[in-house]
This record gives sequence, structure tokens and C-alpha cells, in this order.
Amino acid sequence: MSKQLENLTSKFEALRAKGIGQILLEGRAVFALVIIILIFASLSPNYLTVDNVLIMTKHVAINGLLAIGMLLVILKGGIDLSVGSIVALSGVVAGFLMRGVEIPGTDVVAYMPLWAVVLVALGVGSLAGYINGVLVTRFNVAPFIATLGMLYIARGTALLISDGKTFPKLQGDPELGNTGFRILGQDTFLGVAPGVWFMVLVAIFTSILLTRTAFGRRLYAVGGNERAAALGGVQVDKIKRTVYMFSGFTAGLTGIVLASELTAATPQTGETFELNAIAAVVIGGAALSGGRGTIRGTILGAFVIGFLADGLVIIGVSEFWKMVIKGAVIILAVAIDQAQQRTKVSKKKTEKTLKSPKPPEMSNGKIPFDRHK
Repeated sequence: MSKQLENLTSKFEALRAKGIGQILLEGRAVFALVIIILIFASLSPNYLTVDNVLIMTKHVAINGLLAIGMLLVILKGGIDLSVGSIVALSGVVAGFLMRGVEIPGTDVVAYMPLWAVVLVALGVGSLAGYINGVLVTRFNVAPFIATLGMLYIARGTALLISDGKTFPKLQGDPELGNTGFRILGQDTFLGVAPGVWFMVLVAIFTSILLTRTAFGRRLYAVGGNERAAALGGVQVDKIKRTVYMFSGFTAGLTGIVLASELTAATPQTGETFELNAIAAVVIGGAALSGGRGTIRGTILGAFVIGFLADGLVIIGVSEFWKMVIKGAVIILAVAIDQAQQRTKVSKKKTEKTLKSPKPPEMSNGKIPFDRHK
């Protein structure tokens, strides 16, 4: 009992030492989410109903899945602008396979089982992410340029596969053995949408990966100081390729879930999704320069973006104003992050100054010295 009391006391002392300002900075995602909920709950009686919260959480899951993959890329100091297009490509591939594939030279149309469709779509997303990693590591293409190019390639490929059209009615046919697609996005388990469960499972897996494995420690090391990590024996290029492939995987999974929710796959899906994912990661406290960020903060950031967007819709705010407000929130989050970093740097400089040895006292304006040296 006394040990628990000591732990609580030490935590309280640590919080008091930080000060109110520092606590608000570090917990900004939590405080922002609480403020958003309180404001919209007061403006609309329907905002905090069980049904609406479940719907909003379902929307959050789409951005949350993408943000988890984006977090790993940002932790290593990179960026991935292609995830929205990979969402569209994976969804279109799934829709194309669910509609049946005509075997060349015959009149036979082959229908793949659901598990095969999912594997192929996830493979397409992972492959696109891996290509991003190869471009960054082997060809030294800047992450911004490499993923911007993949943004157009993936979107263009989705348009080519679908001929610019939508693949509707993806529920399948029992006689063809390709049913069950709705399980991935429409059916619920314990009243919660599948997308939310996918987000939870991926978040738990990634959190363990970052905090309990050597890969996580190496990833933070690469983001903190890539050269030092390389000198320490870390395979930097392998880490980079892995995180980009994981980002592509989460984008592929998002595309499948979204196509299942809509029971249709369209090549226009996922536009600006990459910006929402980056916003969630930044609001969650990750540094765009790399080396700092957590899964918990990223999920909270996704909830801030999702609950804010849905709240604005519920109270009838124009779509144009919604974009303005979202942009202002992102800028504010980055500005607060920069202020936090300046505070930390200033604090370290002050501590270093206080710890440095004092100069020898002067006597008659002269610095004393040892004549025997």
C-alpha cells in the first residue's frame, strides 16, 4: 500500500513540475476531443446518442486504419501521399474480382472465393507500398516525390481497370460461391462495425510492434537520427521498405472495408484521405521530422478529425466551411507541436547552463591560475 502511495505521489510531483501549460501541450488531443464532444453535444441533442456515436466511430475507423500506417512512415521521417489512391485501387481490384474474371479465349467467367479476393487486394496495396519503399531506398527518390508519383499511378490504374466506372452490387451470388463480402464492412459484431474491430486489432498489433520489439526501437532510432542508427548497425533501408509496405497494407485493408460498406467499388474513392491521415498523426503528437509519435495519440487524432467533421455535418455547417475549419485545426496542431519543441529545447539549454561549471572567481579583474601547471 505504501509503495502504491509513493508511486502516486511521484506521479503527482512529476505533473506539478511540468506545469499546466506543458500538460495541456502534451495532452492536446485528449483535451481537443473533450472540447469537441462538449460543444457539439450542447448544439445537437442527437450528437451523443448511442447510434450516432457508433456511426461516427465507424467513420473514424477508415481514417484510423490509414493513420496507423502513416504513423510508421512519419516515425522514420518520411511521408506517404499515395494511400488515398491505394485505397481506391485495392477497392477496385476487389470489386473487379467479385464481379468475375473472364478467362481469355473462352466464354468462361471465373468467380474467386472471398478469401482469395481479400488476399489479392491486400497484396496489391502492399505491393504499391513496397514500390514506394524501393523508390525511396534504392533510387534515392525523395519520399514526397515517390509517393506523389504513386498517387497518380495507383489512381490511374484503378481508372483503367474499371474504365472509370463503378463496380456495383458486390454482395455476390451463393450459386457462384463468392458471397460474404458484406461481412467485411456491413455486418456488425457486438453492435460494432467490422471496420472498428479492424482498427482496434491493427492498433494493438502495431502498438506491440513499436513498444515491445527490436523493430520498433530501430524505427524510432532511424527517425531520431538516421546516420547514427546506420552506424549502430540498423538496416535503415530495410526499415524504410517495411514501413512503406505496411502503409500500403493498411490502405489496402481500408479499401476493402470501404468497398464492403458501400457494396460498390469506385476509382474516385479515397480522394484527400492521405491528408486526413497525416492530420490525425500530427494532431496525435507525432513529429513530422520523425522519431516521435504513438499509436494512442494517432487514434485520438483520428477521433478528433472524425468527431469534428461529423459534428459539423450534424449542425448543418457548409462543406466549404468544414474544409476551412479542418485546415485551421491542422495548422493549429502543428503550431502547438512546434511550440512544444521550442519549450523542450529551451529547457534543455537552461538545464545545461545550470549544470556547467562556474568560471573561476576573478581577483582584481584577473583570472587566477596555477603557476605549477
